[in-house]
Amino acid sequence: MSPRGAHVIGLISDTHGLLRADVHTALAGVELILHAGDVGGNEILDELALIAPVEAVYGNTDPTIDPRLRASLDFTIGGVSIHVSHGHELGSPTPAKLLERYPADVIVYGHTHQQLVTRAEGRLVVNPGAAGQRRFKLEPSVARLTIVNRRADVEILPLAG
Repeated sequence: MSPRGAHVIGLISDTHGLLRADVHTALAGVELILHAGDVGGNEILDELALIAPVEAVYGNTDPTIDPRLRASLDFTIGGVSIHVSHGHELGSPTPAKLLERYPADVIVYGHTHQQLVTRAEGRLVVNPGAAGQRRFKLEPSVARLTIVNRRADVEILPLAG
């Protein structure tokens, strides 16, 4: 159950054409889903839209001309600025590079397939991990971003492998 006045946003990345069934459970009740790229087809976006509205960026394996995918997304939700990009635009994305490039309170990215939550100077950098095919011996996952009273917190949720 979300705290009163909270905004809960689902974060997903690197599905590469595979949407695991337990994504529906992990992201149930979110008001918005942000996909950080390497989507792998409109079927993924269509199925995610059964859960909540979806906004998505393209990754290095997605077509850059797909009208449903953007190079990056910038939002303000509950007084918190959020930037979403795949991360490949920085070569090898790191929290330091992302914080230097993007001024948002919350920076969401993918590309590395590695779950990461870093807090620095009151800002949050999140990689929800790869939700699609298992690669690099990493566990599949998504995340839930909760914004309450202009503060963002995130929880990484493992998916059945």
